[in-house]
Amino acid sequence: MPQMPKRVKFRKAQRGVVRGRTTRKKYNGPIKGNAHRGNYVAYGDFGLQSLEGGWLSAECIESARVTMTRFVSGEGRYYMRVFPHKPITSIPAETRMGKGKGEPEYWAAVVRSGQILFELGGVAESVAKDCLARVAYKMPFKCRFVTRRPNV
Repeated sequence: MPQMPKRVKFRKAQRGVVRGRTTRKKYNGPIKGNAHRGNYVAYGDFGLQSLEGGWLSAECIESARVTMTRFVSGEGRYYMRVFPHKPITSIPAETRMGKGKGEPEYWAAVVRSGQILFELGGVAESVAKDCLARVAYKMPFKCRFVTRRPNV
């Protein structure tokens, strides 16, 4: 079952503004700007880093979790660094204008470029590369394989 918050203060959230745009348009493009936090491998040895910004749905996160669970079962450990906090609403097709905001359809995580999405630890690099390549295939934006930086 996809992840979602246990409780929220407000059922519906605003869509959010894309940084760098001054005009209001219906589609403002992907989320701009780089991640200033959550942009390095902190828990595991290897990670999957997003190269673009956007919304990552709870279903995508769940499918990645299932893939990693099946791949590293028994030998390693995986860490999920994203959580879907944002409710995404939509209005049914062929509905007239007005009548308020639509109902929440799914939950999504707001991802900026450079953010670490998932981490793996306790496995060999070749196994981690193979596992995170399968996970990256399921993501709606480009991702890359990164390793933990050495502590000096």
